[in-house]
Amino acid sequence: MAPPLGRHTAPSDTGEHSGTTRRPPLDGTARRRPLAGTTRRSLLAGAAALGALGAAGCSRVATASAREGGDLLGRLRAQGVVRLGIAGEIPFGYIDKDGHLTGEAPELAKAVFKRLGVREVQPVPTEFGSLIPGLNSQQFDVVAAGMYVTPDRCEQVVFADPDYRMLDSFIVRKGNPKGLHDYRDVVRKGARFATGTGYAEIQYAVAAGYKESDILIVPDQVAGLNAVEAGRVDVFAGTALTTRQVVMKSSKAEATKPFAPLVDGRPHVDGGAFAFRRTETALRDAFNVELRRMKKSGDVFRILKPFGFTEDEMTGMTAKELCRG
Repeated sequence: MAPPLGRHTAPSDTGEHSGTTRRPPLDGTARRRPLAGTTRRSLLAGAAALGALGAAGCSRVATASAREGGDLLGRLRAQGVVRLGIAGEIPFGYIDKDGHLTGEAPELAKAVFKRLGVREVQPVPTEFGSLIPGLNSQQFDVVAAGMYVTPDRCEQVVFADPDYRMLDSFIVRKGNPKGLHDYRDVVRKGARFATGTGYAEIQYAVAAGYKESDILIVPDQVAGLNAVEAGRVDVFAGTALTTRQVVMKSSKAEATKPFAPLVDGRPHVDGGAFAFRRTETALRDAFNVELRRMKKSGDVFRILKPFGFTEDEMTGMTAKELCRG
């Protein structure tokens, strides 16, 4: 079986974008899904004003950076600013209604880079599928979008160690009348199954034996919740984070207990992390040193908690183990 994909993206991380996503046709995508009432388009539009200034200077800075070569961290300290590639996705990295950069990855980046002597962060909004191409063409210095670490991506970038881990969960009718707790239950009980456009959960369901052509594909978890509430499907699969948040105000549906999908017969847990150009291992290593200190002190959880993350989603996994698949 092909290795699992990452948090929701475009069909590939090569800069192509068709509006679907995180093996063929899901290869290279990552699981980032807007929460209730939010779309990637609206978030990117909201980011435009703040991102335009950064984008205007990106080519000049990138050209100078490429020409200089050498110590990127030293240059960032001298400039006093690091450019963050974000994808406009709540809760991972986005511009809020007041025009401020926020999300679990940007807020964590602010803290880590401050420790590294870089005072400010500057957002560079783009589509998720353009994050890796944009990073490698020096449009920004680091991907700060909670990107899942996958073997395919590890061939294109270097990752910091994951700052969070993520399990799957189902949206089901109140009381979970069909007793659906994992993908095998869905197959055994012939449940009507839905998930989001390009979600990794498509592959997990197919691996469990569900026929791909029978899967109802909807835009996001909000549409998934609506489908369950209306009785069009029995279950919608998503991440534990997004499912538990989207059902909070529902009187008809609930989220199941988080679980690890099976990949090649083994439970698999995804992890999201910051990505750097393959030439920037020194910056990645310095970032990891501070990240590990912040994990030990509890600062990482303190920063991520307001965005819906739980202690169970904190992790000691390494990028190295996730890159192996």
